[in-house]
Amino acid sequence: GSLPKWVVNRVSQFVAPKAMKKIYKAGLKYPEWKRKHDPEYKPWVYPEQNTLPSVSLAELSVQHADSLENIDETGLSE
Repeated sequence: GSLPKWVVNRVSQFVAPKAMKKIYKAGLKYPEWKRKHDPEYKPWVYPEQNTLPSVSLAELSVQHADSLENIDETGLSE
């Protein structure tokens, strides 16, 4: 189901700042971590390092948010 907007707004006042603090602290430690863990591997800078399979443009389609509301997931396995 969906949560009432007031619940989301109230929770986000506490959760979002805590999450941002954790992300900030992790970001401060990233340069040291990256120096120890494959420092030359940067697929976001060097696309040729990317090992993920490419997706054909023909397989992509535009989906609007309202069409995603009624997706039948009953046949999916977990």
